[in-house]
Amino acid sequence: MEEKIQEQTEEELSLRLFIVLTRALNSIKKRVEEDIKSLGLNPTEFAVLEMIYNKGEQPIQKIGEKVLIASSSITYVVDKLEKKKLLKRKACPKDRRITYATITQDGTDLMDAVFPKHKLAIKEICAGLTIDEKKIMIEQLKKLGYYAQNL
Repeated sequence: MEEKIQEQTEEELSLRLFIVLTRALNSIKKRVEEDIKSLGLNPTEFAVLEMIYNKGEQPIQKIGEKVLIASSSITYVVDKLEKKKLLKRKACPKDRRITYATITQDGTDLMDAVFPKHKLAIKEICAGLTIDEKKIMIEQLKKLGYYAQNL
């Protein structure tokens, strides 16, 4: 197999890398989404709640770019989390145009209960690599991502 890879042109290798990365990411995302759904949330709700749980209150307008969802969807997601009493809106005292999403005690209690299980599930999903392989892959993927971003 390795001989075959060495014989490929750089274009063919780049295409193969793209396909392998895409398939790997899809497989990982599928397993992570299954875990999140088992916690009673959809992936977008979980992403917003997890970010606020770990980083503190956030301007609603900035949440989309941080969790990679469309700004038009943010209000809907925050509304759903607010109805579930996991988040609440808080006006900015200095700028009335800004509204923060902040986690409630119910949200904190939920995340305290489920986040350790979620981290364990991610560890199990990524157990196909050793610790050293994970470190190398993180560095290589960062390098690739930064390069692509700056093209």
